[in-house]
Amino acid sequence: MAFVRFDSGSAANGPLAKGCELCIKGSKMVLLVTGRCRAGCFYCPVSAEKKGKDVVYANEGRVDSDGEILEECRAMAAEGAGITGGDPSETLDRTLHYISLLKDAFGKDFHLHMYTSVISLENAKKLEAAGLDEIRYHPRDSTWADMEGSELPDIVSGTSMDVGIEIPALPGREDDIIALAKYAFGAGIRFMNLNELEFSESNWGMMESRGYEMKDDVSAAVLGAEETAIAVMDALPDLPIHFCSSTFKDGVQLRNRLKRRAENTAREYDVVTDDGTFLKGIVYADDLEKAASYMREQYEVPDELMFIDRDRNRMEIAAWILEEIGRELPFRCYIVEEYPTRDRLEVERTPVN
Repeated sequence: MAFVRFDSGSAANGPLAKGCELCIKGSKMVLLVTGRCRAGCFYCPVSAEKKGKDVVYANEGRVDSDGEILEECRAMAAEGAGITGGDPSETLDRTLHYISLLKDAFGKDFHLHMYTSVISLENAKKLEAAGLDEIRYHPRDSTWADMEGSELPDIVSGTSMDVGIEIPALPGREDDIIALAKYAFGAGIRFMNLNELEFSESNWGMMESRGYEMKDDVSAAVLGAEETAIAVMDALPDLPIHFCSSTFKDGVQLRNRLKRRAENTAREYDVVTDDGTFLKGIVYADDLEKAASYMREQYEVPDELMFIDRDRNRMEIAAWILEEIGRELPFRCYIVEEYPTRDRLEVERTPVN
């Protein structure tokens, strides 16, 4: 086999796209510019809260302003963004605005890649002019075996962007994927990404009705998807094809992005775990100011290791301090683990007293 295996099952025949390199580092913000899309792919994994809805999300949080998008980039010290949907071509003017916004704010080296199923030279030129660096086309699966007549060759020759193909590895469709790869690389694309097909809450019924099965009990991956991707890579060993596994997306890319955001936003009392979550102490009291004063006077807890979170009506404190003194305190105390995201989703809570 000519390809190289990476962590968590991913593999590649050649060099990765620049966008993929930054995603692996966890340094790409995910910018969903709309949930709208006309492709109607049966395997679309976009969540019900986003699918078909004209909403904007920066990473896990919904945003309503340019400022919130820039704030999220800064919170994770992003080196770029992946622009996705839905299909960003559905709201092209908005997408062009966000590309210009991010380039103006963070400079020409801030790497931007985008996913779309609309293979249009006119759109591609507008996207390039706004500052897009890399475009990943996702043709409908009904067209994979015969792409003749598409504008893909014109886009490759008529723009300076890195052009690639990104599709799911559909079990049993090896021949169609190989045909697509031969056409696309013949047109001059730089790379092809094959994603491990996954079940999600929004596509479960459509996937099951087509006979797809779960690969195992520990992931949402579809049985046979990995084998399909590897068969394509074996058949085309000299082409830069990248198989991105389900566990790689969650166990490497997402974990690294969360860890990057955690390390960039942690307060002095936050403990950043290997999974990129925060461990901290939480104190509930009727009067949080008095509780903080009590901590200072009775236990000499420094101000930098405490914080009154008025939005959540709680006091945050270093976990190692609360573990030591919590049983003596006249307040409700917990050690919590939570994500470093804007919503600070709680993973686990353990009572201290």
